[in-house]
Amino acid sequence: MGFTFACRLMLLVAAASMLGVSHANKDWGSPKSSYTGWGWGWNSTNKHPLNETQGPQKIIVGGSQNWHFGFNYSHWAFQNAPFYFNDTLVFKYDPPSNNTFPHSVYLFPDRWSYLNCNLKRAKMIANATQGDGDGFEFVLDKWSPFYFACGERNGIHCKAGGMKFMVVPLFRFHY
Repeated sequence: MGFTFACRLMLLVAAASMLGVSHANKDWGSPKSSYTGWGWGWNSTNKHPLNETQGPQKIIVGGSQNWHFGFNYSHWAFQNAPFYFNDTLVFKYDPPSNNTFPHSVYLFPDRWSYLNCNLKRAKMIANATQGDGDGFEFVLDKWSPFYFACGERNGIHCKAGGMKFMVVPLFRFHY
């Protein structure tokens, strides 16, 4: 029980830190900055109107690289964070053929299963053919960590190829 409490506490601290970082230094003048409209900072002529916020986004997992073996998705997720509540992750991958390995998308129930690529309690949310065309869409519909991986070849793509990542969606705040 103490381990579970410690894990939850660590997750809460990590989420709070991500929230704080995602909203820090909003008026420093970068093109992606500030919805507060305070107008001070490096480029005070670049004022943003109050209450200008974006709605949920569709994010292609891996960007132009899509979902494939040999790409580091944990690094991609870190570089593309933060992700927000109700954003949609789009997993695009080629269907199985003589030239391509099959891929799938699994959702792990907890951090331990994710870290060990243990598929026993993981749930397949997209099979080998669902990533074709427009891809498979997954909405980040709750405020909790989501652990994703490719489950093909009994988790080898997860273990050896870096085909796994986690996200903790944040809430968008309207100022």
